[in-house]
Amino acid sequence: MPVYVLTGANRGLGLEFVRQLSADSSNTVIGAVRSMSNDLTDLKSLNKNNNIHILECDTGDASSITSFVEACGNTLSGKKIDYLLNNSGINAVPEQDSLSISEGDMNEHIKINVLGPAKTTEGFHKADLLASDVKVLNMTSGLGSMKVSIGIKPRKCTTYSISKAALNMLTIHQGEELRKKLQGAVVISMDPGWVKTRMGGEGALIEAHESISGMLKVLHGLKKEDTASFWTYTGEQVPW
Repeated sequence: MPVYVLTGANRGLGLEFVRQLSADSSNTVIGAVRSMSNDLTDLKSLNKNNNIHILECDTGDASSITSFVEACGNTLSGKKIDYLLNNSGINAVPEQDSLSISEGDMNEHIKINVLGPAKTTEGFHKADLLASDVKVLNMTSGLGSMKVSIGIKPRKCTTYSISKAALNMLTIHQGEELRKKLQGAVVISMDPGWVKTRMGGEGALIEAHESISGMLKVLHGLKKEDTASFWTYTGEQVPW
């Protein structure tokens, strides 16, 4: 009976993760939403098997992450987390380029896209809520790959890209350091592809169900030696 915890669960990729995972009644799914006051109708409608727990977590707020970790511990009642999906993220200013980066926007993207996954994973580890063979997925982007970005013309989403490149470096460090504490732990970065979601925007190429099913196939097939690696939803590894 595996336990899945994911952030950003109420829309887009997160909602589709919950849809596919909760379809198996043997799974326990804890979905974090930024605020319980948001419209959670779609998320609540998925709870046909009574295996979804909706908790609040603003991944841009350290105190909210701390409260979320504590709430998860109470919900799990001694169970451990088998899969941690750091899915929550923002791409708030895609129009900014390297010559127009706002300090405030850059700080906000780092806070949510990098520190959020860092402190969430750290919090669960310190609370002893991670299984010894936990799989941690940090949701990144092909735009966070320096090699991939070199080939993209014109450049786009500079602020977002920088934060995702930083997240990829976090994955490398977590992959080694979490393994020292939990010998079976695996930490990866995952590129979901250009998905037809609100964040994906116009021109997106693939449907959410295709991206999520591909990512779950990769996640469930990970081996110990795959830690600190970068994947795309198709099952191919991505160059850093």
